[in-house]
Amino acid sequence: MEKQFPKNVRQIGNVCDSPKIYVEDYVDTFLNQLCDKTDEEPKGAFLIGETGKVEDQDCVYISGAVRISEIVKNENQLNLAEAAVEAGMKDCKEYFGNQSLVGWFLIDPSRKPGTDEALEKIHKTYFGEENTVFIMKDPKGREEKFYAYKYEELMEINGHYIYYEKNPEMQNYMISSRKENRITPSESIADRAAKDFRSIVKAKLEKADQKQNNRFLYAASTFLLLVILIIGVTMVNNYDKIKAVQTSLDQITKTVEKAEGEEEAQASGEKVTTEVEEGTDVKSSSEDTLDIQEQETSGGEEYYVVQRGDTLATISRKVYGDTSYVDAIARMNGLTNGDFIYIGQKLLLP
Repeated sequence: MEKQFPKNVRQIGNVCDSPKIYVEDYVDTFLNQLCDKTDEEPKGAFLIGETGKVEDQDCVYISGAVRISEIVKNENQLNLAEAAVEAGMKDCKEYFGNQSLVGWFLIDPSRKPGTDEALEKIHKTYFGEENTVFIMKDPKGREEKFYAYKYEELMEINGHYIYYEKNPEMQNYMISSRKENRITPSESIADRAAKDFRSIVKAKLEKADQKQNNRFLYAASTFLLLVILIIGVTMVNNYDKIKAVQTSLDQITKTVEKAEGEEEAQASGEKVTTEVEEGTDVKSSSEDTLDIQEQETSGGEEYYVVQRGDTLATISRKVYGDTSYVDAIARMNGLTNGDFIYIGQKLLLP
C-alpha cells in the first residue's frame, strides 16, 4: 500500500521546502526531555524512521529516537564515539526492528543551533544518504534548526510537521530508558502545545467512533425491521403472530431511541474514553468488557496500561490507594488534560 501523508498534523514554521519532515509526537517529547536534562556536556540521539516519496514529494518520517550514549568533545570539536554508534545501532534494532537511521539530533550548550565543518563531517560519515536529517536545539528548547542532507551538504529546512499516531515502539523505549536518561516524576514537558494537540485529535477520533457505532446500529435495526415486516405480511391471518410482530417492532423502536439519546448525551458533553485507530475496525465485544487493572514492568520500570473507564484519579486510587498522585502521573507522561487518555495506553508510574 502506498504511503500517505499523515492526517493529524501540526505545522511548525514554513513547510514549503523539500523534503517534507514529519516528527512523531512521542519523538518530539523525547527530544524535549533531553533538552531539559542537558548539563554542560553535549547530548544527542539517533533518529529512526523512513524516507521516500508521497505524491511525488520527498518526505522523511521520524517515528523513533534512541539516545547517543557518548559524544566526544575535543577543543570545541565534536565527534561520535565508535562505541556509542554501536550501542545506538543495537538499541535501534532492539526497539524498532528493521527501521532505518534517518539522521541525528544534537544539543550542545556551548554553541547556538547551526552547522560547522565538524558537524558536516559527522553527518556525511554516518548519515550520508540523500534527505537524511540533522536537528539541533538549544538546551532550553527555545530555538531549533532542521537540516536535510542534499547535494552533499546540510541545507536548512525552514519548517516541519509534528504528527500524531499510536507509537508503542517509541513509548516502550522511553519507559525502558527512563533511569538512564534521568527522567523523573517532577519533570515538565517544554512543548505543551504538542500535548494539547494530542488531546484534540483523541477527542475527534472518539466522536468519529461513536458516530460509526450509531450508524451500524441504525442500519441493523432497519434491516431487522424489514425482515419482521415481511414475516408479518405472510402471517396477516394469524392474530397471535401479528401481536408478536408488533411487540418486536416496539422493542426495536425503543433500541433506536435509546441509541439516539446516547448520541445526544455525548454531543452535550458526556465524556467517553475509548481506543480508536484510524483505518481499523471497531473493537470486539470481548475487548469492550475489559475492565481489569493492568500494571506491568519493563526493564524494572513500572507502568500502567489504561483500561476502559479509567481516569488519572481512578488510576491513582487503584495503584496508590488515593488520588494524591494525579499530578505526578500527568507530569510523568506529559499530559496537560488527564481526561484524554485511551485504552491500551502505557502510563509511566512515579
